[in-house]
Amino acid sequence: MDPGTTSTPMVRMAGVQKHFGDLHVLRDIDLEIAPGEVVVVLGPSGSGKSTLCRAINRLEPIDSGTVEIDGRELPAEGRDLAALRSDVGMVFQQFNLFAHRTILENVTLAPIRVRKVSKGEAENRATTLLERVGIADQAHKYPAQLSGGQQQRVAIARALAMDPKVMLFDEPTSALDPEMVGEVVEVMADLARDGMTMIVVTHEMGFARRAAHRVVFMADGEIVEDSTPDAFFSRPSSERARDFLGKILTH
Repeated sequence: MDPGTTSTPMVRMAGVQKHFGDLHVLRDIDLEIAPGEVVVVLGPSGSGKSTLCRAINRLEPIDSGTVEIDGRELPAEGRDLAALRSDVGMVFQQFNLFAHRTILENVTLAPIRVRKVSKGEAENRATTLLERVGIADQAHKYPAQLSGGQQQRVAIARALAMDPKVMLFDEPTSALDPEMVGEVVEVMADLARDGMTMIVVTHEMGFARRAAHRVVFMADGEIVEDSTPDAFFSRPSSERARDFLGKILTH
């Protein structure tokens, strides 16, 4: 699907402000993401990337501004928030799987409880998703029996099981051993090719170059640049981005 073919953004942030005490971590954030668009958020540590990601589904409450998913504003709390939040899949740095439940149970739990899907239907869908992320043969194991890369792929399947409208990834590979990063990035790239709306906070420059439609570069809580991967990596317009790329790409 070509991003931007519809007029309603899948994600819209307008005038979003966020403080942690005296620290101004999100400064007047305006951001629109079209259905099917893949946006990678880059920036130095402490720039506000993860806070921005978590503000989109109000895991991190904001001080002011609005956040909309598919044209509907997320309320600050309550049942409506829970309903809208279930349209937003999230994959964290840590896998956050339930240790005492099997892989299949981890993936089926939310659809059964939140979406009221039957157990049989949830298990059929979970099996399809586990095949999609390449670990269907691990369905009856427990998280501790899987590698970090496998656990993160379970976390992606679990998020997809809710049939979300948008997927948020908050540094999904940073807790993984280097040899496991590729298997997770490949699953993410497949999702991107299939037209999932995605916001990805990551240090994986290869994924940003290959899969992103846009790169958003943050520094000191502000969006400093918002451009195509080609323009960002070859012709960054700000000193902050040039400095960031100089440090990242020479290591």
